[in-house]
Amino acid sequence: MEHQEKEKEKDKERGIEKIIETLSPIEQKVLPFLQEKELNKIKNKSGLDKTSTLRALTFLKNKKIVEIKEQEKLVIELDVNGILYKKQGLPERNLLNVLAEKKSLSLDEAKKLSNLSDNEFKAALGALKKKALINLISGKIILEAEKQEISKKSLEELFLESLPLELEELKAEQKLALQSLKNRKKIIVIEKRKNISIEITELGKNILSVDLSKIEGKNMIEKLTPEIIKSSSWKGKKFRRYDIHSQAPRLYGGKRHFVNQAVDYGRKIWLEMGFQEMSGNLTQSSFWNFDALFTAQDHPVREMQDTFFIQEAESELPDKNLIKEVKQAHEKGIERSKGWQYPWQEQEAKKLVLRTHTTCLSAQTLAKLRELKDNKEIKDKRGKFFAIGKCFRNETIDSRHLFEFNQTEGIVVDKNANFQHLLGYLKAFLNKMGFEKIRFRPHYFPYTEPSVEADVYNEKTGKWVEILGAGILRPEVVVPLLGEYIPVLAWGMGFDRLIMENYKITDIRELYQNNINNLREIKFW
Repeated sequence: MEHQEKEKEKDKERGIEKIIETLSPIEQKVLPFLQEKELNKIKNKSGLDKTSTLRALTFLKNKKIVEIKEQEKLVIELDVNGILYKKQGLPERNLLNVLAEKKSLSLDEAKKLSNLSDNEFKAALGALKKKALINLISGKIILEAEKQEISKKSLEELFLESLPLELEELKAEQKLALQSLKNRKKIIVIEKRKNISIEITELGKNILSVDLSKIEGKNMIEKLTPEIIKSSSWKGKKFRRYDIHSQAPRLYGGKRHFVNQAVDYGRKIWLEMGFQEMSGNLTQSSFWNFDALFTAQDHPVREMQDTFFIQEAESELPDKNLIKEVKQAHEKGIERSKGWQYPWQEQEAKKLVLRTHTTCLSAQTLAKLRELKDNKEIKDKRGKFFAIGKCFRNETIDSRHLFEFNQTEGIVVDKNANFQHLLGYLKAFLNKMGFEKIRFRPHYFPYTEPSVEADVYNEKTGKWVEILGAGILRPEVVVPLLGEYIPVLAWGMGFDRLIMENYKITDIRELYQNNINNLREIKFW
């Protein structure tokens, strides 16, 4: 029995020795001060910064040397104005000091002499009136306070001087002061604080009972270097054991924001499908944004409630022949079309807007293709074009809408193009973007006929989500721009919605909140 006890004791010592050999330099620095039990005291005595101290304690916890207990507390701190008022006095104190000399002042005089802003002056009046220290009669402030009331510090002043305080430990009068100050602008702020305490385990006590000189690391090699190898100074020394169980800190490299990366990915797919990229300004004339797309000048989308207009700014219009043909399409129509039957105004077309869609780039591309018609080497006007970019609409912000968003646009110009080709292009793009389940539904759009909407299936929610509108451009759009009718397949796709579906984001505002923890975890498309 005695022999067994001795063996157990030796095993215990060997186990402690092995743990000691795994201790990193920061753990060795922290170990002698574990009896302090509070993070800040351990930090101060060890000479480490807070991050290193926490890391060392976490390593020791993983080795079962300590237990770390976290308790969350609400702490009241001075905010920006609170710091200023603690030095210079609350607005009501400054106003009270002015009134102590004059006894009675007009509102304008009191504001000027107390040197307070409008908001501070109003707050000071309210605070003093509530305590019956002043009275307001016929536009004048009358001092009602006695001398001792003026010189005595208020509850609010005493409260500011005593901060920081824990919310749970407030006395009755401090609670009253808190209620008075918390609705005033940036005087106090309530913050969550983590209180970390340390408990030494039985194993920890055994390690601490060992002669600490043995773990100072004087004879332990932390890492092997060329100098150590050359000098042979490693001989007769031990290497610190690697701790393969403790979690190492994660390293995060720089990368593109996932929205920008997704846009690049979409661009790559269109290029792989043989499309050319269209580009243009974020500001466009109403002509390109609306008129060229056969949107009537009295259409609701052209009102300020839906569109951002650039105030007192106009844009130059394209050549007169194009304007004339667009005007004709609006007023009287073209062959087999009556148009909108109203007097088209050139001045209305000059208004500058933040583009509400990228379709304005498609209109400009069709107009450029028209310029090729005199080139004898080009027999047919044809091509495949796409755009991805920002658009702007005067939307009320909610979980599904922002006033700016990304859209991807495309057109295919070809005499042999048909509706089946359109569905094929859309399905191919969405499949390449990772969406397998797609459905198409008939729809109406002002400048395409026939028209279609497409939905993708969200596996997580089990719902179909509308993602794009498409169709074949109407002759009223194509003929004025292209000079003749050729089938033009066209679509506009809410690219931000594609991003939301891919990353399972339910609130569109999350795309631009830039939470660093989320950004680190989000994988590239």
